[in-house]
Amino acid sequence: MTRFETTNYPLISIIVPVKRFNEMLDVCLESCLKLDYPNLEILVLPDATNPANSLNPTRKSSKKKLRIIPTGSMGPAEKRNRGMEEAGGEILAFLDDDTYPAEDWLKNSLEHFKNEDIAAVGGPAVTPESDDLRQKASGAVFSSLLGGGTCRYRYTPAQERLVDDFPSCNFIVRKSIMEELGGFQTKFWPGEDTAVCLDITKRLGRKIIYDPNVLIYHHRRRLFLPHLKQVTNYALHRGYFAKRFPQTSLRFSYFLPSVLTIGLLFGWTLGFIHPLFFSLWAICLVIYLALALLTGLKHRSPKKVFLVFLGIVLTHLSYGIWFIKGLFSRKLQEER
Repeated sequence: MTRFETTNYPLISIIVPVKRFNEMLDVCLESCLKLDYPNLEILVLPDATNPANSLNPTRKSSKKKLRIIPTGSMGPAEKRNRGMEEAGGEILAFLDDDTYPAEDWLKNSLEHFKNEDIAAVGGPAVTPESDDLRQKASGAVFSSLLGGGTCRYRYTPAQERLVDDFPSCNFIVRKSIMEELGGFQTKFWPGEDTAVCLDITKRLGRKIIYDPNVLIYHHRRRLFLPHLKQVTNYALHRGYFAKRFPQTSLRFSYFLPSVLTIGLLFGWTLGFIHPLFFSLWAICLVIYLALALLTGLKHRSPKKVFLVFLGIVLTHLSYGIWFIKGLFSRKLQEER
């Protein structure tokens, strides 16, 4: 019988790294305090000491659950490590400040930890209804089959499965595992989660499970510029990780946007070899644009249809170009 079968509610430490206090963090903390779980603590790690009025009356009455730990200026991975050092829980639950959990988030994750082979649990980060049109369109791009591809389960509930790479915005892990690994061993951001998941699954031989019921809500970056800036950052790191962490990043699905981008931008030049090649390129282009439009047409709002359609195309092009840049980069900024 495991410890989790003899203890109904082990202490869980929720760790939220953040640069500064903001409205989204307020929503995150309020939701954490309303979780249907009786034994938790919340550790918030801002750069600087919080102003006196940063804790509203609800949170002031819950001071035993909520701790503010100023860290100075440091990256998210370093903040998470600091949170791990301060945490008293047997389980660490990582969130970002622009997320907030469903009420049964922790309870649904706990069942998996009865299995000693399970080191960590993750779940979908769903776009909340409170987001505006451009944010919802961004979420629709990520959660669509054409836009999210093999990773769409990260943005919408899907079938339970084992995974070997999962975002740290919704990542619940045994503290003993993180201590054995020495915490997050990289300053990559994004990408610190890729490295730690690789250590868990390959170095320790333990399992990470995705459960659609371990759900959080994640505010999206608005289409177009904030969304595309995030996409290019993801792509740059994933392209570099194809060399740095090939066990989980050297996968054909991650190369597809680059293949598509090269085909869209330069495929027409094959027409100089033979007119038939240009015709084939034109047919493929029409099919691709039609699929993007059909994805957009799943939404009722004409504005959202346009945003999702164009968002998919620009997401593919941006990801494709920056993935290639990462692939040919000698070092990323975090390593210099």
